[in-house]
Amino acid sequence: MCGVYISWPFCSQKCTFCNFASGVRPADLEARYRTALLAELSRNEWHELPDTLYLGGGTPSLMPPAELATLMAAVPGRPWREATIECAPGGLTDAKVQAWRDAGINRVSLGVQSFVDLELRRTGRRHNAAMVERETQMLRRNGVDNINVDLIAGLPGQTRESWEQSLAWVERLDPPHVSVYMFEVDADSRLGNEILLGGTRYGAGDVPSEELTAELYERASAKLEKLGIARYEISNFAKPGWESAHNLKYWRREPYLGFGADAHSFDGASRWQNAEDAADYIEQQQPEKYPSRDTEERFFLGLRLADGVAVDTADWQRKGDTFERFLADGLLQQSGDRLSLTPRGILYSNEVFQEFLES
Repeated sequence: MCGVYISWPFCSQKCTFCNFASGVRPADLEARYRTALLAELSRNEWHELPDTLYLGGGTPSLMPPAELATLMAAVPGRPWREATIECAPGGLTDAKVQAWRDAGINRVSLGVQSFVDLELRRTGRRHNAAMVERETQMLRRNGVDNINVDLIAGLPGQTRESWEQSLAWVERLDPPHVSVYMFEVDADSRLGNEILLGGTRYGAGDVPSEELTAELYERASAKLEKLGIARYEISNFAKPGWESAHNLKYWRREPYLGFGADAHSFDGASRWQNAEDAADYIEQQQPEKYPSRDTEERFFLGLRLADGVAVDTADWQRKGDTFERFLADGLLQQSGDRLSLTPRGILYSNEVFQEFLES
């Protein structure tokens, strides 16, 4: 069964760390985008029923519930095994959560990023820890127990002490799923671009070093492990049975369909991607498919998972030298016929993946 991703690239504000194709856009563009999105969904030939649905962006939680329900009604397969909506904390109500439940949502991903007020203000986020606690309770009160909390290691002004505050809040709220991302400096975010330019806006001068960011990630991994929230993918941790069914499709190379701006699709043999910008997406023609790179993708996607990748004789004949080098360097480990990243390999995963991308 396939998964479905719906992109809603609209936000109430653009966070400084965000490098996605999303942001604040005119209301008329939002209306035209919704029309184009519904048209794309209606054109699709559903050769199999989806069992997972994921609404991301952007901030799809800002969508009026009736409009959200209309979009979701265009996707067959309800009730889905898992239906997730990404949510910016600070705007939930009991009525909105109940409307989501009625539309089929059974999982909510909260874009918390930090529980420390100073760190939140410097990134442009408008919530605080008390709001997250209140809304977590609200979700559970309305029957949504499958909750993810996002954290980012490496935000401006973040210290070991402030990171412990965020981890303490995670323990207090006890979500079944936590995502921990290490901030990466690139020109696609305002903060990353400011760092590359040597500027000081957005707290660029106070971003932790790469070494400290890695330390914060490792501390989170150890803390979550003690809480029974185990790492199953580089950035994702879950209690047993609470792993994201939809996101696992990406790393296991199972079929999924993406709708909306910058959405990607994979049918098992080919990949295609919609136009990145919302305005371009509205005008786009059918995107062109390109063949999947089976062997390379199997490694740079599968190695993200804690249980790694099964390696056969043909793999060793083709990439044996690479495997041996990473094993000797302590970046990969072997158990039976499977290779996986070591804790050190996780921190240098981009270097490992690059080897397979260049194959």
